[in-house]
Amino acid sequence: MLSTAPVSTAPPTPSAGRIAAIDALRGLVMLLMMVDHVREFFFIHAQVSDPMDVEATAPALFFTRLAAHLCAPVFVALTGLAAWLYGRKAGGNDPAAIARAASGFLFKRGLFLVFLELTFVSFAWSFDLTPRTYYLQVIWAIGLSMIALSALVHLPRAALVAVGLVIVLGHNLLDPISIAQGQPGHAVWAILHDRGFLDLPWGARVRTSYPLLPWIGVAALGFGVGPWFVATWRDRRNRLLLTSVAALTLLVILRSLNGYGETPWVAGSSPIRTVMSWLNVTKYPPSADFLLLTLGVGALLLAALEKAPGRLVSWLAVLGGAPLFFYLIHLYGLHLLQLAAVTVLGPNQGEVWSVPGVAWIWLLAALAAVPCWWACRWFGPVKRASRQPWMKYL
Repeated sequence: MLSTAPVSTAPPTPSAGRIAAIDALRGLVMLLMMVDHVREFFFIHAQVSDPMDVEATAPALFFTRLAAHLCAPVFVALTGLAAWLYGRKAGGNDPAAIARAASGFLFKRGLFLVFLELTFVSFAWSFDLTPRTYYLQVIWAIGLSMIALSALVHLPRAALVAVGLVIVLGHNLLDPISIAQGQPGHAVWAILHDRGFLDLPWGARVRTSYPLLPWIGVAALGFGVGPWFVATWRDRRNRLLLTSVAALTLLVILRSLNGYGETPWVAGSSPIRTVMSWLNVTKYPPSADFLLLTLGVGALLLAALEKAPGRLVSWLAVLGGAPLFFYLIHLYGLHLLQLAAVTVLGPNQGEVWSVPGVAWIWLLAALAAVPCWWACRWFGPVKRASRQPWMKYL
């Protein structure tokens, strides 16, 4: 059962239920994700490429997009953490039993997410049963990361954390490697590290929007910090704060070197443009700087939510308690809303209806979040009460 009470000082046990701050953080980043998806559906005339054009993009739109950068890293890290908590619930204090329980769950759910990306998620974006291009995005990356993590969890914890750190901080050393289409290994490298297109036998193609390798490292680190969450909330909060400080300090050092894994930042035409250039870190694939920034801020937010007002935590935890359900209904809801707007109001940007400014993106996201919250509030208890095995994957 989802706890809605303020976090206590008692250490959670396998039977103590969900940790509300974790669900609240997941709910918070999902709301930021919704803002970004509203931008994609309803701000068509001002789409932002990645990396963002610092000099050409208005600051309001830049920071709206920047806020959404938190979503994937925090969600993948929490996926690893949730797998450890699941294993702990099934396996008790035995690390081998935790690994066995978590491994089976990770592998099966990972396969389910890959299937979901290729079917229901792809259709939600296009409403086309036979699209010319399939975009392998965050659900795909999470699914394959879970499959990889299902093997890595059998490593000793220290080795697992070391693997995660080496991948997160070191994968940019592989950036010079590029395998052209048609050469041996192109498909594998496009999936692992080099965003690109792969041809399919029936004439369509796939776009590996989220290269996989860095996300495996993030998931491994999430699993590795699992034991922090059977300590008192004060102990884990202190560890989260220390992790945040360490990550953000290392980020400052790497950005000062101004080159590793990134296009160098430059002084802009104004102070705000300089700040934007400094913060414009690479997401595809996520650079070491990108992951240090987002995971550092994510750890800080999780520590803050441990002490946040109980009502706020409970409200956010409703969304975070049914994340995949929220993901699906908000995508279909936004797409249907776009079609309804075109039907009722008529297109105002080519064939679509677009809002006039950034403030409207946030307003529309806030309005759309309300029915999604009520739907998750209904679905969460239904999911937890269901005896159907597939329900636990939603």
